[in-house]
Amino acid sequence: MKIVSRSEHIKWCKERAREYLNAGDSENAIGSMLSDLTKHPETKGLLDDGFGMIGILSASDLEAATKFIEGFAE
Repeated sequence: MKIVSRSEHIKWCKERAREYLNAGDSENAIGSMLSDLTKHPETKGLLDDGFGMIGILSASDLEAATKFIEGFAE
């Protein structure tokens, strides 16, 4: 398995999450983003210190979920 850069991985995470956002499914968009972030050595720690909870709390609101997902710098 090829390890991609942190930037490429975050871009991939966002693209997958956007598929759910475009379908109006904010809960699965957040779930996808949070899950995918754990799949790369340079992003798996981003959810420590309660940051993942912010995503979970935004999952019921499409606008908030979009801001959370788009807030990750590539």
